[in-house]
Amino acid sequence: MKQLHMILQGKGGVGKSLIAALLAQHFEKRDLAPICIDTDPVNATFAGYAALNVNRLNIIQGQEVDQRAFDTLFSQILNSDDESIFVVDNGATNFLPICAWMVENNAIEFLQNNDVEVVLHSVLTGGQSMIDTLIGLDSLFQHFTNTPIVVWLNEYFGKTENDQGKSFEEGKLFKANSNAIRALITIPMRRKETFGFDLNSILRKKITFKEAHADETINVFARQRLKTIWDEIDQQISAANF
Repeated sequence: MKQLHMILQGKGGVGKSLIAALLAQHFEKRDLAPICIDTDPVNATFAGYAALNVNRLNIIQGQEVDQRAFDTLFSQILNSDDESIFVVDNGATNFLPICAWMVENNAIEFLQNNDVEVVLHSVLTGGQSMIDTLIGLDSLFQHFTNTPIVVWLNEYFGKTENDQGKSFEEGKLFKANSNAIRALITIPMRRKETFGFDLNSILRKKITFKEAHADETINVFARQRLKTIWDEIDQQISAANF
């Protein structure tokens, strides 16, 4: 059965492309050869990963988002081989247009009726952007009621807790939509001087964890810390049972 994994969040700079890269690396590790697509018209971060062979889809016509570009994307998915796995990174700029297109065209139900498993992925981040990411996540719950959603808790900017110290799992949004949540995956906050520095380093270079592990110019302890990060996240993705 085909799979479509779409990363959607209306707030920029919260780790959408990181999630796309992590998913792609997980499928690569399983020798599943994902088809990776970057639709972000502003920051094509996902497309910068040479090892992941990411295709960039131009969705801008003049100064506007070209709605027919989404026709092309979803037609490609429908016409692909039966076991194809797509990982699609969408930028904050086209969050509203692509969500509106999918609702208007009943696209997710159409894919599901044509043997495509659709999984949406969204980011909830701590710190100043937490409210904005909650709003984006809530929008997905409201518009895509019959679609499983994976919530990624990105703790890089802080714990995903409200002002009263309650976690996302203790909050109203989680409780109201727990049946729609396929999995919670945490990108944990670690010491910024070591783990954080090493992770940022490979993100800037846009190299995979596998490439970093093989790169002897990277300090052996840095490589070990990166392996720790990757193993923890990869295990959580495996537990989601895609």
